[in-house]
Amino acid sequence: MQSLPAPRLVATDLDGTALRTDGTVSPRTVAAFGKVEESGAVLAFVTGRPPRWMGGVAAAVRHRGLAICANGALIYDLHTERIVESHLITVEVLEEVVAQLRANVPELVFSVEYEAGFAHESDFLLGGLDRHQGAVRVDSVTARPCAKLLALHAAMGADELQAIVDELVGHLVTATHSSRRGLIEMSAQGVTKASALAAFAAQHGIKDTQTVAFGDMPNDLPMLSWAGTSYAVANAHPDVLAAVDHVTAANDDDGVARVLEELYG
Repeated sequence: MQSLPAPRLVATDLDGTALRTDGTVSPRTVAAFGKVEESGAVLAFVTGRPPRWMGGVAAAVRHRGLAICANGALIYDLHTERIVESHLITVEVLEEVVAQLRANVPELVFSVEYEAGFAHESDFLLGGLDRHQGAVRVDSVTARPCAKLLALHAAMGADELQAIVDELVGHLVTATHSSRRGLIEMSAQGVTKASALAAFAAQHGIKDTQTVAFGDMPNDLPMLSWAGTSYAVANAHPDVLAAVDHVTAANDDDGVARVLEELYG
């Protein structure tokens, strides 16, 4: 019996999936990524991260692959470290979304991710790398188009908050979440990790059945549903664990690398 050909496209989330909890890329994972590109397959990092958070990752993986950033809003070439494609939320939509959410959930505070840079309202509690990357306070988050609008609620859970956001403004933007706090990420309507990945694959003549995808959080679900083969890491959100074809080891145990080693030798 012949073995099936290895996938032509590997799509993996970063934080909580391919990266360890401390944000590093293990040597084993770096080596596995190398095997993917050496085989002639395409390596795509599909992440909620903005490009400004990709410098360390690009260096760690030796500038291999392509990054689909900000949940599909920005396409970033890791070889050149340049944005090559953008899908932004317009000012008009931003104004309406923020107005609707403020009127109905007044406790929300907002921030925005641009093609280059990040801005936040004064009460927005910064997390992760934003504490160290010169985040700018602004009076208005609706002044110019953005890749991603973020809404933070200090007391509400992410699943509960997303249900409210979907009901209020789901016809205007596509909302998801990827953290353990009440933080919702909104992209232009219809823009997801899956939409960007599918468009990229079509441009390169790659089918969904020739793709394997890895993820851990709800913002990965569209991508995992689109891919012909889907994996969750063991530490994934319950909704992700329930949706995938397979479960691999946790991110801190090199779960993605283990699968890639099997697929690419």
